[in-house]
Amino acid sequence: MEPSERFGVDGQTAIVTGASSGIGRQIAEQFAAGGADVVICSREQDNIDPVAAGITGSDRPGEALAIECDVTDREAVEALVAATVAEFGGLDCLVNNAGASFMATFENISENGWKTIVGINLHGTYHCTQAAAAHLADGGGTVINLASIAGQQGAPHMSHYAAAKAGVINLTTTLAHEWAEDDVRVNCIAPGFVATPGVESQMGISADGVNRSTVDRRMGRSEEIADVAQFLASPASSFVVGETITAAGVPDIMESPEV
Repeated sequence: MEPSERFGVDGQTAIVTGASSGIGRQIAEQFAAGGADVVICSREQDNIDPVAAGITGSDRPGEALAIECDVTDREAVEALVAATVAEFGGLDCLVNNAGASFMATFENISENGWKTIVGINLHGTYHCTQAAAAHLADGGGTVINLASIAGQQGAPHMSHYAAAKAGVINLTTTLAHEWAEDDVRVNCIAPGFVATPGVESQMGISADGVNRSTVDRRMGRSEEIADVAQFLASPASSFVVGETITAAGVPDIMESPEV
């Protein structure tokens, strides 16, 4: 296989959750540009129809199918997987990208708020991965979980989100071990701050603030995370199993106190 082919996803079928905008949308568009058929989902059909239409109506070789799905609803998730297999004949890659958060101190997070965020980020990953299991094992597929540096380091004012993403990271390692004998590779990406609509709405940081003309690596772009996802979905990552790849730009370094 040529090096360019080893890093490609041509001929694959992938499900990308939370693909209406941001990182999920970028992954879906990039996979389709590489020749993969993508099934994209979100809780609102109106939010993903334009994304699918944009992929299908472009010169990207991959096709797109938009399916409304709440990843916390097990029946909806199973219907999503079934529709994928019926449309494209199988499933090669599952990208668990759907997520949500809001900012609040721990004592101000209600039980409902805690359950909602953990439900989307962690339980949603559980639902989708378990529903896709048999189809992924049928052909030696891949699972790519989207976590966060918050799940590695903690995150003030986002304890619910950080705890859920820590669970996703741990699940990745455990499941990679359990599914290795079925030739299913499970890996994870832990992005740092990425200029997405969600980050802009919560923190006021927009994509316009990302400038790669200078050596600035503290805010990422969605396509930089999609590049990592494509690597993990491709044959080039065949020896990468159970890993969490941190894509956070310039790392925070503890500085020694002045003496």
